[in-house]
Amino acid sequence: MVGVEFDFVVKDSLQALELYEKIFEIERVEVSNFPRGQNEAVFTLYGVRFHMLDENPEFQLIAPTPENPKTSWMNIAVPDIKKTYEKAMELGCTEVQPVTELGNYGVSNAIFMDPFGYIWMLHQIHKVVSHEERLKMFEEKKEE
Repeated sequence: MVGVEFDFVVKDSLQALELYEKIFEIERVEVSNFPRGQNEAVFTLYGVRFHMLDENPEFQLIAPTPENPKTSWMNIAVPDIKKTYEKAMELGCTEVQPVTELGNYGVSNAIFMDPFGYIWMLHQIHKVVSHEERLKMFEEKKEE
């Protein structure tokens, strides 16, 4: 078997999974139910595999915190950015960037931090704008 998954550590993977299921269309693959510190949850989101583990300092599994977030983030293209973002806000996530329309680029995006210290960037693609077109628009803005 070959493949790629994104692995990350949270204080409580069962609690985090519960939150993510309320925000996104998560498909559970494997979820354990042991005492906190020993759990893991494997799930897919839009075909991407994620493997979440409980914090366990004995094994050097240290979770980020809202005060000390990590520099990686999840970038998720969603069908309805406003609905997804509102769910995240209602469920206690922290706004980093509100839903922002980038009309010329054909997208809207938003960023939030979850209570476990992870950053999530949301995108909704309204129209496909080629890489070349985006570069041209960027160069034109630079010249202004």
